[in-house]
Amino acid sequence: MKDIFLEVSGEPFIAYGTSHLTALLIYFLGAAALPFLCKKLHKHSIFYNTIRWSLFSLLVLSEVSYQTYTALNGIWSLGDHMFLHLCGVAGITGAIALINHNKRLIQITFFIGLVPSFLALATPELLYDFPHYRYLKFFIHHITISWTSIFLVASNHVTITFQSLFKTYGYLLIYAAVIGFLVNPFLNSNYLYLSHTPTASTPLDLLGSGIWYYVNLSILAFIVFLVQYLVYRLITRKKFENRDRLMNT
Repeated sequence: MKDIFLEVSGEPFIAYGTSHLTALLIYFLGAAALPFLCKKLHKHSIFYNTIRWSLFSLLVLSEVSYQTYTALNGIWSLGDHMFLHLCGVAGITGAIALINHNKRLIQITFFIGLVPSFLALATPELLYDFPHYRYLKFFIHHITISWTSIFLVASNHVTITFQSLFKTYGYLLIYAAVIGFLVNPFLNSNYLYLSHTPTASTPLDLLGSGIWYYVNLSILAFIVFLVQYLVYRLITRKKFENRDRLMNT
């Protein structure tokens, strides 16, 4: 059993094999159920806090266990194992938002955590399959990030606005500039995949090379944010219609 936690052991991961499809099924079932559950959560504080602290615990334990795992196996490095990728940042903002319900952090987590973590789940960069630690950590962490993004918005009185889309996008561009011009060159790293595309086959492979890679990456990020916003508006349309009706009476 202990071999599961050793870096040198494990069956190779097979994309869209049984274990991958099982993880995706669990993700979709949870993502579909959360909005309906959240409508009744505040009426049952014990249920609400159970989900809230379960998500928080999974986010923290995933990151702490990963840092510990890489250190114990002698593979930890600043260039590969810091939580500077978008999903890592979303895990941190999501964990903090679960504690303090900060409106801005909830909005940021929604935009940078929901779709990016799903894309990671759809095109994982993994060496080992179930039940290796790396498989368990990767899928538990990314599923939890995405679920947290949904939970925070659905269970709090926070509205996702077009203004919050632009603000989050602005924060992302500033963060990407810091990572791309300072962090990656200094650490010889590939955080945010600004140095090169992931080793796994992903939509980023279609973005071209050179300056066009960065231009297209920026456009793609805005499109993803916009689609998330439009889907949110579609799902919450009745809420906005009722609010507008009250304002006009």
